[in-house]
Amino acid sequence: MATACASGDADRVCLWTKEVVMTMPRLKFHVWQRLPLDLLLVVVALASAPLMPAEGQAASQNQQPAAQQQPEQTTPDAGGPSGDTGVIAVPRKTSDEAPPPPPAPAAPQFKNPEGMGNVTLRVNVPEVTIDVGVVTEKTHTFVPGLKPSNFRVYEDGVEQKVEGFKRTEAPITALILMEYSARGLGFRIQALNAALAFAQQLRSQDYIAMMTFDLNTHIVTDFTQDKQQLQEGMRMLENEAYMPATFSESDIFDALNESLDRLSRIEGPKYIILIATGIDSFSKLTFDKIEKKVKASRDITIDTISTDGFFEAMTEGRGGMMGGMRDMSYLQADNEMKSFSDWTGGMHFAPRFVGEMPDDVKAINQTIRNKYELIYHPTNAKQDGTFRKIRVELVDDEGQPLRIQDEKKKPLKYDIITRDGYRAQQEVE
Repeated sequence: MATACASGDADRVCLWTKEVVMTMPRLKFHVWQRLPLDLLLVVVALASAPLMPAEGQAASQNQQPAAQQQPEQTTPDAGGPSGDTGVIAVPRKTSDEAPPPPPAPAAPQFKNPEGMGNVTLRVNVPEVTIDVGVVTEKTHTFVPGLKPSNFRVYEDGVEQKVEGFKRTEAPITALILMEYSARGLGFRIQALNAALAFAQQLRSQDYIAMMTFDLNTHIVTDFTQDKQQLQEGMRMLENEAYMPATFSESDIFDALNESLDRLSRIEGPKYIILIATGIDSFSKLTFDKIEKKVKASRDITIDTISTDGFFEAMTEGRGGMMGGMRDMSYLQADNEMKSFSDWTGGMHFAPRFVGEMPDDVKAINQTIRNKYELIYHPTNAKQDGTFRKIRVELVDDEGQPLRIQDEKKKPLKYDIITRDGYRAQQEVE
């Protein structure tokens, strides 16, 4: 409180004034001065009204810090830290923070036409895999070391691009199909010699089966890796060779057809070692039908050994009508046997002497184990079920026919052994 006095002529009037304290953050304003009486009365009248709220505000503001300075601290019943009485600082968001990424666009929605379900589009790209054997003409030795650029593949006269190439040497899966009829003791002995020679070339991981035929087929052993089981079956046939056989006729077309059906259920490359005269008696299938069946086969190679070569050499050139007819029958049978091997990329032999048999069988064994595998996508992608003719050539780096020489730099002739062609798949309507 303060007093303000004003002096007159007779009396001295003193008025009490109040100190007005205006509370602001960290600032105080003091009003203290002497004023004339009349002016002082006006000031007091004007200032007296807001002073009461100011007092209340000041009191409340003075009480609030006190309350904040003495917060209620109670200890939890279960113990532990008391309440947080410190100041919580909230960091200010800086303006240089990257804005949030925009939301991903919604996936487009496609609606099928009314009454139409989902449609799946599937495109089949045909792929052709052919096995090519390259052997010398004289010794039937496999020619190694060839590169992909040395091969040219033609399908129906159109050159194809070779996209896959590798040399394969793997265990074999083979069926020995042997004619065993009463046509003659010499034919049976010749067939058994060929089968025994091939069995001696087998390895421990090879799968082999054996079947004989006359008018019917007979399973000697099913597919097995047990070579002893195969040899036991052959010894049984050897003991029966000198006994009269049941039939002197043979149905080679039917027996070959049954063999193809059995092998078609096995995955991977398969081989048929056909040992027979080639003469057919009463097969249900004609030569044209078995030709279509052989050409339509996949992953099956037929290697043939004609057992009538020895008898051709003995009876060839003998006069008389019967001799001429016999020669024609042998020649026709031998040509059919060769066709089976040519259509499937196999080898054909017609040994005229017993001493030729081991070398011929060794050449077959070596060829079926060592091949070049070529893969291409045909330019004619139609699936029309037509037969496609295949031709393979060997060229050097300059595109000229490949020349092979032996260790003494002498030129060697070679044979390219592969399938004659294949039948395209028939598109299913």
